[in-house]
Amino acid sequence: MPLAQPPIARTRLHTRRVVYEGFRRDDHLFDLEGHLTDIKDHDYALLTGVRRAGEPVHDMWARVTVGRDYIVRAIEVRTDGMPYPDACDLIEPAYGKLVGASLLHGFRKTLYDTMGGVRGCSHVTELLAQAPTAAIQMFAGLRREIEEGEDKPFQLDRCHALETTTDTVRKYYPQWYRGAA
Repeated sequence: MPLAQPPIARTRLHTRRVVYEGFRRDDHLFDLEGHLTDIKDHDYALLTGVRRAGEPVHDMWARVTVGRDYIVRAIEVRTDGMPYPDACDLIEPAYGKLVGASLLHGFRKTLYDTMGGVRGCSHVTELLAQAPTAAIQMFAGLRREIEEGEDKPFQLDRCHALETTTDTVRKYYPQWYRGAA
């Protein structure tokens, strides 16, 4: 269900779109591709020239290749639309420093420590910051929701609805229910 209709008339000024797609490769690795665009609904004057309404101010891509262990095997970044041509895109190769990082364990800290601030592009870094949750969703369809065994299912204790003290866990994962908080 969408948000309620706003009580006051308004005019849209800007649209940011962020899309992630996950792919299984024939070499048993996985690609997670992110795409970020910022588009104005009006002409936008920059020092580098006017961006016409509908023309992206930012149009950026990132591909992260991982194994089932969530370790980054390769990373590729491309900047097609940017406010400062021949400047913003120069940082693309530096993102290769993230090869070897784990998307599951400390990735965001590693990302910001390595590529935050002037060490990277704030928009590409922001795009990559959501790679861990996008990767979890990519892999979620490849394994059973309730896996047999003694290990607690991955999704438990990762959000309020699946905290092991909730009625949701009592109902759907009774073996992991810890009782009311």
